[in-house]
Amino acid sequence: MRRAAAARANECGLQILNLPRLAARLAGGFTVPLAPEHLDVAVLRALDGAGFVELEPVRSLPGMVRAVARTLRKLWDADLDLLTLGDSQRIGELRLIEERVQEYLPEAVLSPRDLRNAAQQRIQHAPRLLGPVCIEQLSFIQPVWRPLIEALAHVVPVEWRAPRHAETDWFSGKLIPANTPLRETRPTVVSCADPRHEVVEALRWARYLITAGIARPDEIAIASASTSPWDDHFLALVSETGLSVHFAHGIPALATLDGQRCAALADVLLHGLSQRRVRRLVSLCHSQSLALSKLPDHWLAALPRGATLPATDDWRRAVEEAVLKDGSLASARSILPLLDILARGPAAAGEAADMLLGKRSLDIWQAATRAAPADALELSLRDIRLAAETDAADSIVWCSARDLAAAPRQHVRLLGLTNRSWPRRVGDDPVLPRHVLSAFELDADPPSRADRRHFTVVLDAASGGAVLSRSRRGGEGSRVGRSPLLEDHPETVLSRARIPEHAYSEADRLMARPQDAAEIKRVSSAALCWHDWHVEGLTPHDGQFGADDPAIVRAIERVQSATSLQRLLRDPLGFVWRYALGWTSPEEREESLSIAALDFGRLVHELLRRAVDSLEPDPGYARASDFQIEHALNAAAAVVREGWPLQRPVPPRLLWSNTVDYGARLALVALLRKEIAEEGTRSWTEVPFGQSDGFDAGRELPWNPTTPVFVPGTLIRLRGAVDRLDLRTNPFAVRVTDYKTGAAPRNALRIIIGGGAELQRALYGLACRQLLDGEPQVVSRLLYLSGHPLTLKLGNLDATIKQISTFVSEAVLILRRGRALAGPLSYDRANDLRLALPASPAYERRKRLAFAKAGESLSGFWSAP
Repeated sequence: MRRAAAARANECGLQILNLPRLAARLAGGFTVPLAPEHLDVAVLRALDGAGFVELEPVRSLPGMVRAVARTLRKLWDADLDLLTLGDSQRIGELRLIEERVQEYLPEAVLSPRDLRNAAQQRIQHAPRLLGPVCIEQLSFIQPVWRPLIEALAHVVPVEWRAPRHAETDWFSGKLIPANTPLRETRPTVVSCADPRHEVVEALRWARYLITAGIARPDEIAIASASTSPWDDHFLALVSETGLSVHFAHGIPALATLDGQRCAALADVLLHGLSQRRVRRLVSLCHSQSLALSKLPDHWLAALPRGATLPATDDWRRAVEEAVLKDGSLASARSILPLLDILARGPAAAGEAADMLLGKRSLDIWQAATRAAPADALELSLRDIRLAAETDAADSIVWCSARDLAAAPRQHVRLLGLTNRSWPRRVGDDPVLPRHVLSAFELDADPPSRADRRHFTVVLDAASGGAVLSRSRRGGEGSRVGRSPLLEDHPETVLSRARIPEHAYSEADRLMARPQDAAEIKRVSSAALCWHDWHVEGLTPHDGQFGADDPAIVRAIERVQSATSLQRLLRDPLGFVWRYALGWTSPEEREESLSIAALDFGRLVHELLRRAVDSLEPDPGYARASDFQIEHALNAAAAVVREGWPLQRPVPPRLLWSNTVDYGARLALVALLRKEIAEEGTRSWTEVPFGQSDGFDAGRELPWNPTTPVFVPGTLIRLRGAVDRLDLRTNPFAVRVTDYKTGAAPRNALRIIIGGGAELQRALYGLACRQLLDGEPQVVSRLLYLSGHPLTLKLGNLDATIKQISTFVSEAVLILRRGRALAGPLSYDRANDLRLALPASPAYERRKRLAFAKAGESLSGFWSAP
């Protein structure tokens, strides 16, 4: 801000320096002040050495480098010499670290005390190097620089334009009190709901000042003692305002694209390979890395999207399979050496960063690895900040009170004036706690004293007005009290839901003006939906629509599977969502510790299919010995164990192997229960039916799999795969089995269709009736494999098929009339579409009678055994 003022005033020849740079100019040569990157590297190397006792258990922990660097800064700023502070073990070890740091610093880089001493030795050159010196707006100068300033005052004119309450007792030069403008009114004190609400009110206030012509952006400041509780809220909300807000303390690196590249790399190194993590890394770093730029376009599209790929061997096999299908992807093999490096984890942090990150991203990465070990990259990356791209000279500024006190503005809003945040409390230093060295001796300017001084300085300069803001609750919801700095100021309580005098964004304006929001179609539709959900009758927002809606007709006329038919019968509303509107639930791509129950069922069915197929036709499943069956199952398990990770998400390798073994044990129970004694019996597993034209099973089947199968008396076509089919030719009979990998329910013997939940064995029998020539005797059964295996035969197949046909006809009729009901499956916890329903349980209670009346013809089927 001082440079901007100098440029506007055409102050040619003016040098604007901070105290370290002033000292470096006097010291001469190539001397530079100590920067954080220099100190972090030197401290890291110092801690790597031996010779520690008390610090030995913690010297390699995350945050240790930052803690030691902060302590050394405090010691140097306070001009304390460790040689004079005693002979305790902790002081001695910190003295050792300081000596090593001095040794490891670059030759031209000096610590503050050494830099000051070097400048004092050349103080006679100050008239020619510096000329008259003016200290502007500083309210506190660290003790380490005071001897240099006193020495300067003897050779050049030194004046200090100090604000009120600045600590100037030690200064012997010319002291010029800063002009304190007259403020006509006392500061306004407001209380907000929480930190986010404080940010919202601050942006409303800033926009009002600008649009009303009261202030320019460069005259407005928003500040707090510590900025971290509000940073994320400012980042999220400023983009909606269109205002230029300058973050004086920088923006979090992770809020930038370069920071996200570092985060993606850290995610792979710390948590291991997976397709999701590698896809994210490649997409972000493709333009930065020469290694990635050599990869063919769309090579990731050739990989199976559902595969987890947690190991380099899995990636190698997946890439080779993709290359076999498309030879143009041969250069995709160049990713494999890079994946080998990434698989080494944090130990390969430096090598991986050099290969993948560009200049700015690499700077962020190196700063994070200097601050903490590579194992703690997730933590250290959060603390890295980058300079904001906006200019403070033409922007509203969001900053700490310390920064604002050095460059005050006319219109100020101070946030966080609670008893916990302003003034901040003096805490123990983690390296030199108070039982070793007093906190007030170590810290020359304690936070509590500094916060009070900055508060006064900022308010004194706020000639245009000041607003003091506090939260009634903290970021985690706990109650907080008023800051003692507010004294007896009267307070205005601001409600989060209040109508503001001036909106900070378009969304805020619409919230304040419901009549304007109602003119927006999406908003009015949402408001109507909210109203309809709170009336007891059925409305268009409760699954009601026009009769014979084309989307509904298409959904009904599609070929149904057992799953979609179950959804049609037990959750007509969910059927409409999924098959008419195309809604789906998101799939979990992250590597989990188990697989879903549905996927485990598919695993068992896959093992059964492969085992039986390998036994047919020679020697034949019916004639195979137990040893041959077990050998075929082991071979099937080996294929599935290696193949599934390349196609879909699976648990980590050891858990996946155990999962396959458990699935194989259940499959073996099913295979050993052959119950086949007659000659001339053939067995199949996963027998497809009702498939589309052109379907090729690649094996011999008992029927044509493309022949359509219909639910009798309806136009509903079916398709699926029979879990197991045993066909006897003489006499002609067929037995179909539906395998269940779970344990049998308590009322298993009573189950026929289970209210529409158990349709498979009846549908399998129906497929046999329609696809096999002649009139075979059909036996349909359920076989529960878990726990104590239990076989349940369907008593009357014809009656069950008739019941299902009537059930389906009623459900289709209701849908075609324009009513989609919430059935018994709608509110089931296992229903993945439950999220689309209102979250409040009151909705179900409110609409229960209306849904029951509309679905009266289906309620009897829902309660059927």
